[in-house]
Amino acid sequence: MSDVKRRLFLRHLRGTPTTWVRHHVRGQVRHEGVGQSFWYRPLVGVLSEVPVDDRELPLLFHARTSDFADVTVQATVTYRIADPALAASRLDFSVDPDRGVARARPLDQIATLLAELSQQPALDLLARVPLAQALTDIAAVREAVSAGLRDEARLTDIGVTVVSARVVAVRPEPEMERALQTPTREAVQVEADRATYARRAQAVEQERAIAENELQNKIELARREQQLVEQHGANARRKVELAAAADLVVAQGKAEREKVSNAATADRTRVLAAAEAEKERTLAAARADGVRVTGLAEAETETAKLAAYRDLPPGVLHALALREMAGQLPEVGQLTVTPDVLTGLLDRLAR
Repeated sequence: MSDVKRRLFLRHLRGTPTTWVRHHVRGQVRHEGVGQSFWYRPLVGVLSEVPVDDRELPLLFHARTSDFADVTVQATVTYRIADPALAASRLDFSVDPDRGVARARPLDQIATLLAELSQQPALDLLARVPLAQALTDIAAVREAVSAGLRDEARLTDIGVTVVSARVVAVRPEPEMERALQTPTREAVQVEADRATYARRAQAVEQERAIAENELQNKIELARREQQLVEQHGANARRKVELAAAADLVVAQGKAEREKVSNAATADRTRVLAAAEAEKERTLAAARADGVRVTGLAEAETETAKLAAYRDLPPGVLHALALREMAGQLPEVGQLTVTPDVLTGLLDRLAR
């Protein structure tokens, strides 16, 4: 929609790049085209405004198939006004020159025309095919709608060109749709059940394989445990045998050592005894020789003493005798000499 501004008794129109504008003054065209901007007098000016951009027209209509099933067709038609001058001359695209608002709704007329022209070929096609084909062959419906709109002379007369026609969906009534979906749903459920059963069977097979593996593992563990016990027994028996052999070797070595020790002790005892006897004989011989030598020496000493005493005076002999006797007397701690003792001693010495 163009922008109209008031300035006293004048108006200024500023169009858009997607709007075609025509300005008539007293039946003559003063301005015409896209993106126009001009001043005009609303009392003598006539304005027409035609949009030239692409427009989307959503369609939703009902049809009946050859087997009398109701279906709903959802489509979209894209169109544009290719000849805005022709469209402005055939449809009312006039604009209030004072306020700049449209006086009619020509686009609704175009939309109604396109809807009717789109429905007719779709209805004709769907009336000749059964429901199953109508639901699956959507391309045929789209081609029929596109061909019907492309060859329609009424659209050419008002300057409208259809860019494209798309059929989004063809759907039956909800009850019929559920009924049609039932076989597929059941088939899918059967496949799901089959997959479930297969999965369960596979799980059972896997559990059986796992149980067999566990049993084989237990058997293998038991066998290895038996081997381990046997090996422990063999090791213990071997250890006992080795200990017994070691004890035997130790006992034999000890006996041999004791035998050797006893023999050595006996030899040493015999040698010591022989040596002791020899020593005793030697000592006895030495003692005998010593006694004989000592006796001879003492005899010679006594002979020499007697020979020496023989020539000595009696007084000297008495003195020597006293000295000898004094040497043989016990130790005297205190000696008390009385006149009687001294007198007797002197008398004996005088005699």
